[in-house]
Amino acid sequence: MAAENGSEPAGASPTKWIEGRETVTVRFAGDSGDGMQLTGGLFSSSTALSGHDLATFPDFPAEIRAPAGTLPGVSAYQVNFSSTDIFTPGDRVDTLVVMNAAALKVNLPEVEKGGNIIVNQDGFGPNQLKLAKYETNPLEDRSLAGYRLFEVPITQMTRTAVESVGLTGKDADRCKNFFALGIVYWLYDRPLELTVRWLGQKFADNSQLREANELALKAGYHFGETAEYFQNQYKVGRARLEPGLYRKVRGNEAMALGMIAAAHKAGKPLFYASYPITPASDILQELSKHKDFGVKTFQAEDEIAAMAAVIGAAYGGVLAATATSGPGMALKTEALGLACMLELPCVIINVQRGGPSTGLPTKTEQADLFQAVLGRNGEAPIPVLAAKSPSDCFATAYEAFRIAVRYMTPVILLSEGYTANSSEPWKVPNADDLPKIEIKYAEDPAGFQPYARNEDLARPWAIPGTPALAHRIGGLEKRDVTGDICYEPLNHQRMCELRAAKVDKIAESIPEQTVNGPERGKLLVVSWGGSFGAVHTAVEQARQKGLDAAHAHLRYLRPFPANLGDLLSRYETVLVPELNLGQLQMLLRARYLVNVQGLHKVQGKPFTIREVLSRIEEVLWEE
Repeated sequence: MAAENGSEPAGASPTKWIEGRETVTVRFAGDSGDGMQLTGGLFSSSTALSGHDLATFPDFPAEIRAPAGTLPGVSAYQVNFSSTDIFTPGDRVDTLVVMNAAALKVNLPEVEKGGNIIVNQDGFGPNQLKLAKYETNPLEDRSLAGYRLFEVPITQMTRTAVESVGLTGKDADRCKNFFALGIVYWLYDRPLELTVRWLGQKFADNSQLREANELALKAGYHFGETAEYFQNQYKVGRARLEPGLYRKVRGNEAMALGMIAAAHKAGKPLFYASYPITPASDILQELSKHKDFGVKTFQAEDEIAAMAAVIGAAYGGVLAATATSGPGMALKTEALGLACMLELPCVIINVQRGGPSTGLPTKTEQADLFQAVLGRNGEAPIPVLAAKSPSDCFATAYEAFRIAVRYMTPVILLSEGYTANSSEPWKVPNADDLPKIEIKYAEDPAGFQPYARNEDLARPWAIPGTPALAHRIGGLEKRDVTGDICYEPLNHQRMCELRAAKVDKIAESIPEQTVNGPERGKLLVVSWGGSFGAVHTAVEQARQKGLDAAHAHLRYLRPFPANLGDLLSRYETVLVPELNLGQLQMLLRARYLVNVQGLHKVQGKPFTIREVLSRIEEVLWEE
């Protein structure tokens, strides 16, 4: 027997129905102490192993210790999974799981009308409602009538499920996220085995907590299976992925692995120095796990010390890198100028967050592009790259080191809070297929000059201690070729022009810019960084509607690809969606004198597909 919508009855009960879906978006939300990031991460791991394409969006509170139950303290984790290729964590939420009233109030606007809302009924007491600034209880005032509401006393049911373990009330309540996870596992036909195995590893030294969380997980699953008001299960087919070895990877994790791969391919140690700062700190934590691969990590006392240590390591002949966020980049600025003056290879990663100043530490933004391209005193040109997705962080980090050592220059690599913390399936590359990174140190003292240049305008990499290759270092201007201190006006002009010409020359060794869509026409949408997924999908949807639109995504932001100017000129209008107030828009206008319009967003959130598609339609209608 089949349901009217083509669904089929689930095997467990004739009253349960399995509804097929192509794409589903689930969000878990609660207090920062409710374990929502862990819950979402476990659900995404189980989803990845079930063979789906996925994209995630962890949304952290901006306040470190916001009072429990308040709106600023809400933490959320969103997972979008599909049987087809997807590039964003989803525009609208199909199933929202909330642990208290504040989580509902913050996240309700993101839920699709008619979507599922699973609430912890125990999180809607008078005090919780007051903290969430509700005048009436939304579970009782019919304000949720447009949704499928499931009220579950999750806290009480968790206490009952783990009662036999003998935990304190507080510790028992901390298991409620696993009860909620169990419900969603049942709802979307997820296996429990992976999470049970994870619990065994996580709490190998605490059998009481392992057993309690496992009991809560299974209790939630069986509740979903037996509760009469859960009438539907949802099934999403496996995605057709290219054959290969896959793993789930976060952006910061992929960034670390890309640097390790570059050092391994170059046959040199990797030195990484940084000062902890959200949202870049995970890179240091990940790299510190890989000492067996020749990685040396150094937690510096401040941002200036970290950058100075990287310069010293690069001078010593190893691959050197640091990472920070916008305020940390401001502190590194003088030392970045020194790295430019010394022409030493190193990589500086900026995981951008909302600013200015401390700004929005846990929220995403793309507002440091001017800082990366222009933000130093004097003429101090530095190449700039940007990663487009969590998995692309690997390839972009690798490419940054390739450019740094070939052209003897610091390289700035831009990521974002969204890209850094999100995750997606990543096809693990074969090390033999990675591009070569060749390092040739200067060794011959005959005719050695520290600022003589090769065909790439790169100076020699002379390691300290190499006989007869001693040369001056420091931030005072160098004389061309000899590297002596020189204050002559014409020499300073020449050195500024040489450093700029070297960076411009990088355009000869990077790919030409490609376009997805017609090669000329009415509208070209240009994206950079983590806006790729929303823009790519929006342009695809626009073309499906018959609109004349194409998409170009920029990885190289200084220098631009050599053919970019010609490409832009083929379209009547260029649209640049970016999470700032128009920085790439201004750079493209100034450089290529083309009609560039913008879509600007600085809300601490990534673009949705609908936002970009709406702006595409608006621009084309205006014409």
